[in-house]
Amino acid sequence: MELMVGDARVVTDDEGYLIDPGDWNESVAEALACSEGLVLNGDHWEVIRFVRAFFDEHQVIPDARFAIRHLADHGMGAKARARLFELFPYGYVKQVCKVAGMRRPRGWSTG
Repeated sequence: MELMVGDARVVTDDEGYLIDPGDWNESVAEALACSEGLVLNGDHWEVIRFVRAFFDEHQVIPDARFAIRHLADHGMGAKARARLFELFPYGYVKQVCKVAGMRRPRGWSTG
């Protein structure tokens, strides 16, 4: 499948995940978020940038628990888990990984 972002065509798999995470930029994230019914705000970007940085450093997608810990450490404290699923109501893999430009993780549920 293809996603048009401005004048650029970005290739996704059948579920909407990027085939090449290198195609990602913030405009692509906005388009992917829109396809998920999300309007991104500062808290969304905090999670997305964390996932991108973690992937760049470790070459693996972080588990949700790492994103939750990141949010907890950045001002959300004990409410971090609830906030993550408030921001991305259809799940970490389904929405966070997709909008952050990751390939669909193998063996993880999208639920």
